[in-house]
Amino acid sequence: MTLMLEDRARGTLVGAAVGDALGGPVEGWTPDQIVERHGGRVHGIVGPWHEDWRTARPIAPYHKGDGHVTDDTLMTHALVRVYEAVRDHLDAYAVAEHLVPDLMTNPRWIPELEAEALPLQRIFLAEKWIVTRLHYAHVDPREAGSGNIVNCGAAMYMAPVGIANAGNPAGAYAEALDIAGAHQSSYGREAAGVFAAAVAAACVPAATAASVVDTALSLAKDGTRDAIAAVREVALRHRDFESALAPLRAAVAPYDSVGPDYRAPSLDARRPSRLHAIEELPIALGMLLVADGRYETAVLGAVNYGRDCDSIATMAGAIAGALGGEAVVPAAWAKQVAEASRLDLHAPAEALAAVAREIFALDRSRRRSHESAFTAIAADR
Repeated sequence: MTLMLEDRARGTLVGAAVGDALGGPVEGWTPDQIVERHGGRVHGIVGPWHEDWRTARPIAPYHKGDGHVTDDTLMTHALVRVYEAVRDHLDAYAVAEHLVPDLMTNPRWIPELEAEALPLQRIFLAEKWIVTRLHYAHVDPREAGSGNIVNCGAAMYMAPVGIANAGNPAGAYAEALDIAGAHQSSYGREAAGVFAAAVAAACVPAATAASVVDTALSLAKDGTRDAIAAVREVALRHRDFESALAPLRAAVAPYDSVGPDYRAPSLDARRPSRLHAIEELPIALGMLLVADGRYETAVLGAVNYGRDCDSIATMAGAIAGALGGEAVVPAAWAKQVAEASRLDLHAPAEALAAVAREIFALDRSRRRSHESAFTAIAADR
């Protein structure tokens, strides 16, 4: 049975939010440190790393854990609101005209702060960059991402682009690259395009984890493609995330500029390069392959990988959720995350699916106009 668009949208956005919440409390640590802290691998929602999270460094003042989503989900939902406003394909100008004002002027409940605040007060410097460049510096939106650190900041919230272009990976790739130009450059921008394409590819009827990764490889460029290919080769040798943790890290390490100590990045970290890739997307795709598309295995593998695992689990959760629909996301996890974060995880998905249908209708009308015009001009020879 072919899953409906609405089900895939719910699977994508609920799956991404749940992955984000599971990964948040162990972000930045190693697999061994996670085992030591939790007495084994993480198999569900856990509490904060430090009981005194309000003052513990480098965590304070964020309440990471207990089902709280992070900035990955806040930015994802913000992008959905841009789609709701524009009701068509987006570009870098939509970031300037809609996303930035939303971050700056509309207070919302911020789960990690346990308070209502402007989203701008929660996002990190790499995301505040777009406010600085677009609102204060009046930079051309298509070029605003140049100069920002190169990380997964843009990629982490591009899942909605995949749903807006469901079944059209090339279209999702191109649209996400345009949007991300306002935020990132180099391999950070490239990852945004490939992640969106992966979500769109997961919506193709009869798609599998393998077909999604094959599509990602067909579109990815430079170091991003090489990193995904290296991780893919290793992932296909494993059928459980436990055995895959160290080999996947070893496979992506030559392309990752951050270095072995996630909390003490190398001097070359996060600088533009055609040879490097962000770590998060290749590992998310690797865990998807290890899990053969199964949501729980992919997300828990991402979580227990450590390092930037909230973003890895966000991406793995979005793609696995698009493949299988909402039913593959454990309902108990989704309920706990929604209640703890005080978020309606379904409303953004329903809104996005409605906009995606409108976009498809517009695309079909535009295509027919193009066909009519081209037929007329091509007829005279």
